[in-house]
This record gives sequence, structure tokens and C-alpha cells, in this order.
Amino acid sequence: MTRILIFSLLAIPGFAFQQDGLNPAEILKPLDEQWTTYSGDYTGRRHSALKQVDQSTVKQLSLSWVTRFTTACGPTGTGGGGGPEGGFGGGFGRGGGGAPAPIIVGGFGKGDLNSCGAARLGGGILMVDGVIYMSAPDNAWAVDARDGTILWHYYWRTRGGTHTGNRGMGMWHNNLYLEVHDDYLICLDAKTGREKWKKEISSFDEQYFSSVAPIVIGDHILAGTGNDMDAPGFLQSFDPETGERQWIFYTVPMTADDPAVKTWASLDAARHGGGQPWIPGAYDPETHLYMFGTGNPTPAYTTGRGDGDNLYTCSLVAVNVDTGKMAWYYQTSPHDTHDWDSTQTPIMADMPFNGRTRKIVMTAERNGYFFVLDRVTGEHLVTGKFGLYNNWASGLDEKGRPKRDPGKDATIPGSLVNGDVTNYPPPSFSPSTGLFYVPENNSLRITYLIDPDPRGSMGLGGTMGGGGVNYGSYIDAIDYRTGEVVWRHEISGSAGVLTTDGGLLFSGDGPNFVAYEAATGKPLWHSRIGASGNAPETYLLDGKQYILATGGDQLYAFVLNR
Repeated sequence: MTRILIFSLLAIPGFAFQQDGLNPAEILKPLDEQWTTYSGDYTGRRHSALKQVDQSTVKQLSLSWVTRFTTACGPTGTGGGGGPEGGFGGGFGRGGGGAPAPIIVGGFGKGDLNSCGAARLGGGILMVDGVIYMSAPDNAWAVDARDGTILWHYYWRTRGGTHTGNRGMGMWHNNLYLEVHDDYLICLDAKTGREKWKKEISSFDEQYFSSVAPIVIGDHILAGTGNDMDAPGFLQSFDPETGERQWIFYTVPMTADDPAVKTWASLDAARHGGGQPWIPGAYDPETHLYMFGTGNPTPAYTTGRGDGDNLYTCSLVAVNVDTGKMAWYYQTSPHDTHDWDSTQTPIMADMPFNGRTRKIVMTAERNGYFFVLDRVTGEHLVTGKFGLYNNWASGLDEKGRPKRDPGKDATIPGSLVNGDVTNYPPPSFSPSTGLFYVPENNSLRITYLIDPDPRGSMGLGGTMGGGGVNYGSYIDAIDYRTGEVVWRHEISGSAGVLTTDGGLLFSGDGPNFVAYEAATGKPLWHSRIGASGNAPETYLLDGKQYILATGGDQLYAFVLNR
């Protein structure tokens, strides 16, 4: 049966693999025909060199195919399904009468804790050699990039735990890597969806959850984790062939000789201090540095962490991928008291700055501040503020970091403070315009302190919100040289961003998928596809540029109608 299945997949027209699959060196190339890692390439820019679809042709974009994805449940995954919709691509399989895609079952649960039904599509999507690889919590699929037919469906029977969105997969040769929320890193055969190996990467009993898109760098598989309780955060590197751990980097001090201990109330407080890395970062091959953001300290809102900065939480951290040792860090929210995770995707570029070209890394954070650093040394260059009602800080310190206003912390009578200015939907940067694009949310809320004792308010506990008001959402274009917002375009909701050499910016606006003029924010084209979340992507296949977007549980592919 296995031999027949593999033969049938390889015999499908257009379903072809190179002998070695994805060579890791391919990810080093600028983003163009394929989409080989979470952000398309290592820079994090989500800026494609493709320009077949440009400002003059974008109005000719038409739907090529749409596929609906359904998650599986039960012991055998019989609740799974999905396939091309509405006549585009033909129904299940090809030609409207094909068999459903094979479901490969893994995991240690019984299937009764899995969510069966419409998939939550919110992560990065890979496109390699004409095949799309995508994921949702406890599920992964291979899809024909030409017509949207599902080729195989992998289903993991979860043991339960915290289930956030899944951020996507990584690829190394013919291996795919997927994290699941009950804390396994799984290696799948890209051709068949069969498991090659699985390794437990964090403690399920300690309420860790694993949802990050693994990042492949040479012969390293980098994987982060999450945890909403009082546990230390860490980044790990694994061998791509065996899954054996190569190194682990803790984002909080774990030993008394760590100089960062002095920024905590005690070593014990640091060891329970959080700082979870739950969004993928960017990689500089010249320095071998992987730059990623760390999450909030714990307890998040109440006392018990001392009065120090609580390093290395809420920071951009650069780690050498070969050794797992930190090269530099920059903290974007010292002594955070608002759950200002600094886990937004960083972006690298070589750009003119003060009369010379600088190797920079940029990040727009949940706290409503935009930062530019030298990515080799971590030197601070620029801090800018975005968010129309951003009031939690009283100014900047000598290092360009926001200074927390204690009057905006949660209090028993209540404090009026802004909400998240941005969050996980990834930004984009266009070297052509010199603009950094990021979704902006504007809201105020009252936060009440309901348990001042940190022993009763671990993790994210101890506060309650009320009386919130929303002032609208936007896409912002920020000048990297000054940190100033050049233009804002009002939208509904928040979605990730893609830019291209066609002078375009693609993103979501409520139920609409929209193309904008990247330099000005002027809308040029839209299609009503339903609520969008993850960032759009693009690839080139058979001489056609495809634009991918998700709407709810469906994946849409657009091409030029000409």
C-alpha cells in the first residue's frame, strides 16, 4: 500500500521533487521564485523580486484556484478533508472525481482533544518545486501549487495543552519540520507526509506549548517554545537528520554567575522569568548571527521581579547559530509590566544611513516603538514611536529605550493605558521605497490590579481589563532613517504584509485582500475573500506569478488574467 501511495503521488502531473529537495543554500538567495522559509528568505523582509504583477497589471489579477482546509480528529483522522472549491481545480483530487488526500496519523493522544473542522490558517507557507507546504494546529498539508489539490494530510493526535496558532514549517532537503503544541518537533518526509522522527523539545507537564515555525540554517534546526506560566524561555538547535539537540540558549539567567541576574529580584525569580521566543527571527550569514525577539517577563503584571530590567526578556537577541552563544542584545521594554512581548519578526537590510551603508536590523514592537540597530554590534541607531494613542511610556532613556511610566501600570482603582499597538502578523520592508510596513492598532483600556500578591498571580494573572475603546487600525509606512510614520492607511483588523519589486504592497483589510501602491498607500485592487490573518506570499511557476492569501479556512491563489 505504501509503495502504491508513493507511486501515485509521483505520477501526478506537475507533482515533482528534485532528488535532494530543498538545499539549505537556496534559502540564502534573495526572495523571488520560491518561498523557502517562514519569511521567504533569511532577511525577514517579505519583499519579493518578482514584478510580473505591478502597478499597471495588478487590476488584471484573477482567482486561479481556492482550497478549503479541514482539520482531522478522532483515532484515525476520519474527520479530515478539504479540497479545491467552487470549480477551481475540480473538487476532491483532480478532475472533480479523485479520491481524498491520504491522511497520515501521528501523536500520542486519542484524537478526542483535537479540534475538528475549519482550519486556522495563520502561519507561514512554503512553496518549493511546485509544491506548497502549510500547517494549522496539529495538522499539515502538501498542496499542488498549480491548482490547489491536496496531495497529503498529516494529522497529529494531541495530548491537549495550550493551543495557539501554528506558525508554519521548515524544510531541509526532503525533510519537513513541524512543531506541535504538546511539545514535539516532528520530521516528515516531504514526498509522502510520513514521519521520519519526532523529539520532545519541552515539558508538557510544565505547560510549555510549541507552535513556532522551525528555521533551517545550514545543518541546524532552530525551534522556540511558548509558556504562559512562570517558566524560563529558551531557543534550541537540533540536528536535521537525527533530531538530537545541538545546543540550548536560555533567555533568562539560569546560573548565579550570569551578569543579568542582578536585573532580577533573585536567581530564583530569573529562573521563573519567562521570555519565551515564539516567533521566528532573521539570520545574517556573514556573522552567523540569528536575531530573534523574546517575550514578556513573568509574573507579567505584578511585583516579584524586583526593580531591574529583567534581562533578557522583551529584547532583540543575537545568537551565534554554531555555538548557541549570545553576541549582543537590545531590550525594547525594560522591566515590562504590560505584556509587551518583543517577539515581532525582525528585518535586516544594508541601507544608506548618515552618509554610509550600514548593516541594520529593524523591528516594530508590540509596545508601539520602532527600533533600528547595527546588526553586527547591536548599536542603537534609531527609535521611533507609532500608534496614535500610545501612552504607556514617559519618553526615551539614553539608550533609546522607552521609559515605563509607573502610573500606567495596573492599579487597584484602574489605570488608562494603550493596548497592543501591533502583534504577530509579520511586517515587510521594501529596499526600493526605504519604508518599513507594519499593522498598527489603536485602543485604550482600563487595567485593574486584582491580586497584588505574585504568589497568586503567576504568568499572565493578577489583572482585569475593562472600559476599552478602539480608535481604529492602520497599515503604517515608517522611514527607517528617522523612525517617523510617512503614511497611514486605515484598515479593519490586522494582517501581515508583503511587498514586491512591482511597487506593490499586499495585505488584508477586514474581509478584503488588497494591493496598494507601496510608496503612497493608495489602494489599487481588492478581492473580497473573508477575514485574513497571515501575510500574503508570492511565487513564480510555469512563467506565472502567483499571489497567495488566506481567508478563514481557505487558501486563495491569484494570477494575471491575460
